[in-house]
Amino acid sequence: MKRSSAKLSKKSPESSRKVIKRENRQKVSKIPKRKRTPKKTTGPSKLELKKTSRPIDEVVVYREVEFQTKELIPDGNHVLIGPPRLTRFERARITGARSLQLSLGAPSLISWNNKMPDTISIATAELDARALPISIRRILPNGLYQDIPIDWMR
Repeated sequence: MKRSSAKLSKKSPESSRKVIKRENRQKVSKIPKRKRTPKKTTGPSKLELKKTSRPIDEVVVYREVEFQTKELIPDGNHVLIGPPRLTRFERARITGARSLQLSLGAPSLISWNNKMPDTISIATAELDARALPISIRRILPNGLYQDIPIDWMR
């Protein structure tokens, strides 16, 4: 049985509300207030702590090597940096970028039929047909680089 109606409850709803309010006031007033005290630091500050336990004369510091980027220009259609074909990583990056362009409404560079329902297969077909006007930049750690058009790849 529910005790929500005033007839079923022993006390009237107004008197029970007053009791609850009084109890809440008493509970709130009994909670002690904490005083905040500033924390005292004992020992060395964070700035004084060492980052490593090694002696100072044992730590080796290398000066930074400065280099400038410089393009390698080949004689003819020769790939000077890396393999003479697209790596799987270059292929995946080109396919993904072209697929995104096609999905955003870019026109296709090859004619395709209904056998290619998705943009990834269209991008792969464009890459295989060498229809994409794109170059690969391969960079060496010393700053030398070569821009390689896709037409040069096997």
